[in-house]
Amino acid sequence: MDYYSIISFLIVLAAIFGYLNVRFLRLPTTIGLMIITLIFTMGLLIIGQFNSALLAQEKELISNIDFQTVLLDVMLSFLLFAGALHTNFEQLKVQRSPVLVFATLGTLASTFLVGIAVYFLLIVIGLNVEFIYCLLFGALISPTDPIAVLGILKKANAPKILETKIVGESLFNDGVGVVVFLTIFSIAAAPNADLDIAHVAKLFAQEVIGGISLGLVLGWITYRLLKSIDDYEVEVIITIATVMGGTMIAHYFHTSAPLAMVTAGLFVGNDTVRHNAMSEMTETYVDKFWELVDVLLNTILFVLIGMEMLILTLSISSIIAGLIAVPLVLLCRYLSLWFPIKFFAKKLGFVRNTNLIMTWGGLRGGISIALALSLTQEMHRELFLVITYIIVIFSIIGQGLTVEKAIKKFTESSN
Repeated sequence: MDYYSIISFLIVLAAIFGYLNVRFLRLPTTIGLMIITLIFTMGLLIIGQFNSALLAQEKELISNIDFQTVLLDVMLSFLLFAGALHTNFEQLKVQRSPVLVFATLGTLASTFLVGIAVYFLLIVIGLNVEFIYCLLFGALISPTDPIAVLGILKKANAPKILETKIVGESLFNDGVGVVVFLTIFSIAAAPNADLDIAHVAKLFAQEVIGGISLGLVLGWITYRLLKSIDDYEVEVIITIATVMGGTMIAHYFHTSAPLAMVTAGLFVGNDTVRHNAMSEMTETYVDKFWELVDVLLNTILFVLIGMEMLILTLSISSIIAGLIAVPLVLLCRYLSLWFPIKFFAKKLGFVRNTNLIMTWGGLRGGISIALALSLTQEMHRELFLVITYIIVIFSIIGQGLTVEKAIKKFTESSN
């Protein structure tokens, strides 16, 4: 099947599932689409027991889609730019210190905690997996997914000071998490090579600092271009060029494209740039365009996530490992946030029970699945892919459906 047909099929499915969600379920887009797609996938599996032809066609369709490339190299930059564009920059500036610590040290701490916990879990259930591969799993599951988080928090009515922390962390720890994953991946892929800590640190700094620096440059150039003209059509196109051209530049110079897009989006979206560079009409069109892009790509993404289940290789041991890993990963996230929250709570206004709310509100999504799909067979790809899927499904449906109630409960108990 050609690319046009695949894209058309996915958009038609996304439109149908989106309609069903709005018409009947009335859930946040992320959760509703995940539930409907899972039901659709289960239906295909059941039909496949009686007529394997349809199931075979669907599996072939999904197999032809390089989910890792589609998400990490194409969709992610658009989604992160759109999310950052609509983030409260002034609140984020006030909370910048804890957000950056959550996104860097918190992600690293979670990576090692999850890696250690999963290593011993797999030993207990009789699976012998090297520690470096468990650490790799820790890296791919630790970042919270801004795509899932933003979609659900919009309707959760969280206090703004808390929402800024959760959204800000998810925007930045995504880019940091990808860099940590790629760093550990390079070590795991060459186990006999000498480990050069200085080289690893240099690559990490190049990705993170380089990505943020590129984002600032892109944001400034976009600002100057927008300020010099007053034509909303061309100005919308300029923002598209910032994302697409910036992503290509980031890949060429081996810097983090996600961090570059988050930084550029925050730069262009802050109130000072908006008021100085955009007319009221331009601002409206830019906002509406990127809101539409956000919704469209989110819809396609979560349809893809659900349908990727068709090609999973399930086993009793991997399912058990996934079910036990759900509370383990949540516990590791809670522990990784504990010290930064205690430290900054003395300096900044923190809502009580922030750690519990951020733990439950830190959803996993497509990024973790994309990274799991990039594992090799030697890295126990099928095992970690099943574990990742179980965690993501629980995160989006279980946590997503209850995060609003959790926020109300924990914030009310603090009054």
